Amino acid sequence: MSMVGEQRTPAEIRAGLDHPVIDGDGHWIEHIGVLREALGKIGGEAAATGAGYFHQGLIRSHSKTIEQRQAEGLPQEGFWGLPTRNTRDRASAMIPRFLYDRLDELGHDFAVMFPTMGLTYPSIDDEVMRVATCRAFNTYSAERFSDLGDRMTPAAIIPMHSPDEAIAELDHAVGELGMKVVMLGSLARRHIPRIEQLAPELADDFVAFDVLGIDSPYDYDPVWQKCLDLGISPTFHTGGRSQGLALRNSPSNFVFNHVGHFASAAEAVCKALFLGGVTRRFPKLRIGLLEGGVGWGIQLLGDLVEHWEVRNPAGLEETRPSALNPAAIAELAHRYGDDEMARAFEAQAERPVRSDVEMVGHLASLDDFAACEVSSEAELGELFIDNFYFGCEADDRMNARAFQARHNPFGARFNAFYGSDIGHFDVADFTEVLPDAHGLVTDGLLGDDDFRDFVFTNPVRFWGASNPSFFEGTIIESQAAAVLANPLEGAASLWAEGHVGQSALRIADTEE
Repeated sequence: MSMVGEQRTPAEIRAGLDHPVIDGDGHWIEHIGVLREALGKIGGEAAATGAGYFHQGLIRSHSKTIEQRQAEGLPQEGFWGLPTRNTRDRASAMIPRFLYDRLDELGHDFAVMFPTMGLTYPSIDDEVMRVATCRAFNTYSAERFSDLGDRMTPAAIIPMHSPDEAIAELDHAVGELGMKVVMLGSLARRHIPRIEQLAPELADDFVAFDVLGIDSPYDYDPVWQKCLDLGISPTFHTGGRSQGLALRNSPSNFVFNHVGHFASAAEAVCKALFLGGVTRRFPKLRIGLLEGGVGWGIQLLGDLVEHWEVRNPAGLEETRPSALNPAAIAELAHRYGDDEMARAFEAQAERPVRSDVEMVGHLASLDDFAACEVSSEAELGELFIDNFYFGCEADDRMNARAFQARHNPFGARFNAFYGSDIGHFDVADFTEVLPDAHGLVTDGLLGDDDFRDFVFTNPVRFWGASNPSFFEGTIIESQAAAVLANPLEGAASLWAEGHVGQSALRIADTEE
């Protein structure tokens, strides 16, 4: 929220801009009765049953006392999670045509709409139910928004428990239904073989979470290639709170569980895709990580750089165990330490030396960055900055950090874009969202050009880089086309022919 100046209406703010405003992450709310009936007609009983998956975890948590949740390791799930007092806003979130008619009132030219209950369907454990529910939901979503495409587009939900089911639904949602935005499932629950062997009745409660890029039982490269083939920039919108994620598993406090959970889930996937070499193998792939902000992404790149400095093959030589000289340390211990320390080092010098490879956990390669194939810090930045985009909520003051290049790794501007999150509990009044975002300009934290990148240029490049026709037929078609015609201008460059990540090394000339 802006702290200075008189707050203006969204329409007043929009009238003062020379560019459109794209809401990159709004939410519509499904009516469970209507949804269950519709999914049943489209996908049969499995899809109708799957429609209730969103509520199953809530019911399981809310039906128990704090003591019972603590005994079973269950979290306090969210409650009172949707707007109620503001009837117009609640109706807008549930009736796409009404929201469409209010877009000018909200200051939005175009909106990408993600579901609410549908966010959870790619996490359904039962394969038949998961596939049927996602398939039916996408058909239903496409129908609901079919005549609103000049100003709104819905996101398809893609199950990712295996590459085959992901590719099949991508072909259906994008190839058959014509949907342009996809939300991939992540943190797929995988049974742990040892638990299945020793306590099969607990196998569903104690699981591992697949971060897709590394250590997965599947090779997801065909999914990334399919996204490129279909002109899709995939997004992830997965939460990081549930049983098994103990650091966000309070049985009594939802806020404790909720704070930071989107960022933590996004970081896990982003880190895995990067270290798994996905951006090396698919340099044109643009990946969106939604609702967690950008602060964690800036920190992650800094951490990756710092780790590469000391954990690259040359850096590892500084810690090779066999390089230690116990005799020399023993001599120094005699001179500067006590007798006990000296005897300990003398004994160590006399013991047989273990081989270096005995102390690495049977790794075939010691280079954790091998899949990235980097030979310099600059390359590392190039594989990160242009490929990852960060969905940010309007009232997050950390959004400004994305554009404060001199404070960021490589002096880079990060690809942050605006998401309203309308439809959920954190937005009490839809008309306050754009003013909240613009408050960073009012407060002097963002310049006008930064704000343009935040609400327009970056989302255009995110979806338009993979699909140049994404905005055709929309009311912002000409403005978006102008952006895409100049791929090297703005917050960060695209990976264009003959251009290798120069944004990673560019410091904004306008930064003071």
